Amino acid sequence: MLAEIKGLNEECGVFAIWGHEKAAEMTYYGLHALQHRGQEGAGIVTTDGKKLNLHKGVGLVNDVFSEDEFTRLKGHAAIGHVRYATQGGGGYENVQPLVFRSQKNSMALAHNGNLVNAHALKSQLEAQGSILSTTSDTEVIAHLIKRSGNVQIEEAISSALSMIKGAYAFSILTEDQLFIGLDPRGLRPLSIGRLGDAYVFASETCAFDLIGATYEREVRPGELIVIDNDGFRTSQFTSPLQRTLCSMEYVYFSRPDSDLNELNVHASRKTMGKQLADEAPVIADVVTGVPDSSISAAIGFSEATGIPYELGLIKNRYVGRTFIQPSQELREQGVKMKLSAVRGIVEGKRVVMVDDSIVRGTTSRRIVRLLKEAGATEVHVRIASPPIQNPCYYGIDTSTKGELIASSNSVEEIREIIGADSLAFLSTEGLEESIVADRDMNVHGVCQACFTGNYPTEIYPDTVIPAYKD
Repeated sequence: MLAEIKGLNEECGVFAIWGHEKAAEMTYYGLHALQHRGQEGAGIVTTDGKKLNLHKGVGLVNDVFSEDEFTRLKGHAAIGHVRYATQGGGGYENVQPLVFRSQKNSMALAHNGNLVNAHALKSQLEAQGSILSTTSDTEVIAHLIKRSGNVQIEEAISSALSMIKGAYAFSILTEDQLFIGLDPRGLRPLSIGRLGDAYVFASETCAFDLIGATYEREVRPGELIVIDNDGFRTSQFTSPLQRTLCSMEYVYFSRPDSDLNELNVHASRKTMGKQLADEAPVIADVVTGVPDSSISAAIGFSEATGIPYELGLIKNRYVGRTFIQPSQELREQGVKMKLSAVRGIVEGKRVVMVDDSIVRGTTSRRIVRLLKEAGATEVHVRIASPPIQNPCYYGIDTSTKGELIASSNSVEEIREIIGADSLAFLSTEGLEESIVADRDMNVHGVCQACFTGNYPTEIYPDTVIPAYKD
């Protein structure tokens, strides 16, 4: 579904490279591939072995970087970041990578995820005299590293990571070393690739394809990787736990050409659509998907049922966010600017509208109305994920529980609210089967906390619920 009108967003994406003469340029292209994971800020830090060079700004990658910046971003290694503000909000000071300079050395840090004990750690750090200059969780990690008392930075990082709880995929760059790490449950995605002799890391494998890198493997939960002039070495800073990769990466966030947990995202979404067809069949004339992330599931639903797949909805790719409009009529017009129903396809037809998820229900209601205004005689909504009933604390911008339509309404009540002729969601068992199938749950398991309320980590009483964005 359209992220601009949905209120469901990934916090960010990270990219890192070591051992390439054009590290900054490769990072720039890598961030382009990850732009869907964050559109509010971007940044790159490089090292030439002597100093760290930073350029970052608010906006899209193309807006933040110009050719002039790359004359300053020299070096053989770089880390980059695209940000969507959830915890800590927006603003230039929160755009990553964050750079921390000291008399002996400097450190740049980029982080994807959310720390559930960040508030407690910030209070502890402030009581010990730390002054926090941002509202980002990422700064907490940097302070813990600096205050660990360990002379060796690798030991300091391991010590800091033992204190934080939640989801984190991070890259840390110093003048002469690159560190890569993933939380013990692997809640956020992070993969390793090779580009000639260079090592590359990215939140999604689609970034490797853009720069011509070859995928090697995923970073393992609880793994700490160190790369310097002596080579590549890896260790476990903590024992890995059962893998709980965020299931919404498959449902919505990741690009269909990426691979997660050694499974292609497009293929997994097709399987979800087929499973949904088995669980909730319907008699109809055409199947259509809500662009873009629902297209794969819609194709799978069509293949399983034999109902033809058609482009019944078209996304206008040249419309940015609209301002909050003063009337319902103008808000409806804003939706029509972003999505259009194809009258020649849906008129006089019984339509199956496949979508990836429902958050508040407002967008689903507007799309059902679009299809019926275009002449659809029936609109049957099929959702390729279970009902979202619980907020996410791990770095996804979902609503508070009270704003989630499924938290207080039955499926039948939601159907009435959105105006559909029928409504069905994929079961949690069906979703897990589509993603994990017969593979080892300890290695390939997924988190379904937003559907089930079973969080894989402790949730602290003062954990801040991510702010809702429309």
